[in-house]
Amino acid sequence: MQTRHFCGIVRYFFLVLLSLGHVLVGNSVARGADEVLPNFIVIMVDDLGAVDLGCYGGTYVQTPNIDQLAKEGIRATRAYAAAAICSPTRAAWVTGRHPARLGITDWIRARFQRPNATPLDASSAEAAEVAYDENPAQKYRTPANPFFLPLSEMTVAELVKQKGYRTAHIGKWHLGDDPWYPEHQGYDKNFGGCDYGQPPTYFDPYRKPNAKQESLRNGIPGLPGRKENEFLTDREVDEAIQLIGQWKDSPFYIQLNHYAVHTPIEAPADLTQKYLRADKRDQQAKYAALLETVDRGLGKLRSAISAHAIQRPTVIIFTSDNGGLDQKGSPTENAPLRDGKGSPYEGGIRVPLLIYGDGLLPQGITLDSPVCSMDLFPTVCELTHQKTPENILLDGISLLPLLRKQAAEQPARRLVWHFPHYRGETIPYSVLLENDWKLIHYYGAPAELYNLAEDPYETSDVWESQKERAAAMKTTLFQELDRLGASMPIMK
Repeated sequence: MQTRHFCGIVRYFFLVLLSLGHVLVGNSVARGADEVLPNFIVIMVDDLGAVDLGCYGGTYVQTPNIDQLAKEGIRATRAYAAAAICSPTRAAWVTGRHPARLGITDWIRARFQRPNATPLDASSAEAAEVAYDENPAQKYRTPANPFFLPLSEMTVAELVKQKGYRTAHIGKWHLGDDPWYPEHQGYDKNFGGCDYGQPPTYFDPYRKPNAKQESLRNGIPGLPGRKENEFLTDREVDEAIQLIGQWKDSPFYIQLNHYAVHTPIEAPADLTQKYLRADKRDQQAKYAALLETVDRGLGKLRSAISAHAIQRPTVIIFTSDNGGLDQKGSPTENAPLRDGKGSPYEGGIRVPLLIYGDGLLPQGITLDSPVCSMDLFPTVCELTHQKTPENILLDGISLLPLLRKQAAEQPARRLVWHFPHYRGETIPYSVLLENDWKLIHYYGAPAELYNLAEDPYETSDVWESQKERAAAMKTTLFQELDRLGASMPIMK
């Protein structure tokens, strides 16, 4: 107890010196005591919508650890994924660049989901950008989606390694085959990051013995079975905890991308039982239990950090890659937000975002300005006292001035989404959010316009009464897409 008390005193004075440094130098980087390199644990949940968590108004799923993180940190009320589907958001998250600029605008098919192998000599997405898919039943030819995040792109892991960080990726990657796995993108350790978009199963040994595809029979690369029926979320958290113990004396960046809460919707039986109710389907109960495994994992992580009495501040960032999968209320319900995963409406692109600064940032506040996935890279860049790389054109912004309240709410910001593909009932679309106005431009269907300040749930399309504004926004949208070098659908 005396040792932990002494460590606490040392850490207190360490953070006081850090705070004084910020006061003395403002936004500039000071040399000396204030140039602390914080640890990072970045948690991305798969398909977690913006309203499931208690701290965002959810009442069905019990998320006490996540809610506590919100109380002790910063809760963003208008956080957006860079896309309504996984791979584009994940690419934007680790590079700070817009999915349209990267050319990754759809989810990347795993090897067993596509007929052709990825050309191993490809070094960029340029080859895929000139190829087009065509379906006789569709009005538009659509740009082919690359099968990987190019190695030429700088990732956030490569960024922090410039300052001596140890880096790890755990869980879902979904940004390419073996040559583009995390260990080739700046991550020292990779546990389970591969071409899979979802796990074969959540129960150890994480494989399907009778599957047609060999890869599904083999299980998740980098996460071999070790304890029969061990739950995947628990395994991912355990790998992170072991790294925390090994790396506690040096700065680390651990990217914990849970496969949860993506399909298959599976969960431990005991947790599922507590969510069974007459007004809920079994699938909804399993989903709730699956989400609770994420919550209890966060609790274990924070306990491990405390147990090691780490003096270096540990920044925790918690978010999702897109809105919740809402298929007529199952496995989750995004209401009052409209629609869900894959959709241009708020239910498809709004996500939770919590940032805990561990003494570096204010506690218990909300951030009401629109923020997006691309903002991670420049924010981490500033937190690690680095200048934005001059040879990289970033689309995100550092959130530190807003998070530290050194600036008023950010000025008007334009956010753009671009999905030039067909997917089920979804047709190609592009979206512009400007102030509180949201334009949805469909390729092959009428456009829509919403005023989110007055109609946050997108119930009333005001295109007809705001034609002049809509026309101006459409012009701006296509200017932005041109600036990003977006690959466009082409009418036949």
